[in-house]
Amino acid sequence: MMTKEDIISKAASTIFGKPLVTNVYRSVIVEAIINAALPAEWKWCSADYFEYDFVHPDGTRLEVKQSAMKQTWQTVGTPRPQWDIAERKTVWIDNKRVHAPGRNADIYVLGLHEVTDDTADHREPEQWRFFVVPTFSLPLASKKIGLGPARRLANPVDVVGLAYAVETARRQAY
Repeated sequence: MMTKEDIISKAASTIFGKPLVTNVYRSVIVEAIINAALPAEWKWCSADYFEYDFVHPDGTRLEVKQSAMKQTWQTVGTPRPQWDIAERKTVWIDNKRVHAPGRNADIYVLGLHEVTDDTADHREPEQWRFFVVPTFSLPLASKKIGLGPARRLANPVDVVGLAYAVETARRQAY
């Protein structure tokens, strides 16, 4: 009889044991990359419908959004990367919907996977670029932000520069 651990191991191997280019699992992968890049004091706390993905001991909240230039579902043209930055009306706390209008994070990390050829693999940290944006810099009425506006708000950093960019944004947020 298979155990829960056997099932988890088999599922993880099947999903993540080969090059990954799909938006179904991309958010988990990019959050794991960011978790490895950030200092240990940042807690990875994302969960189903959680209002942010990481929290710092000082209370700074970080939201991760991701996009990719290569999509498994796209057969014609090049995707136009964009990220959801819409204000929320509610959040889930203790399995209850709570009225909490606004953006529920202090910093947004907009992850972009730019590789479009056959070497594309969302599991490769070096293939990602990140735009680290304090929430107060985001356009107020916008629900989405595209690549052009993201570039105007922040210079992209690679995974090596991510911790410094997040720390800089954390200091700006307060």
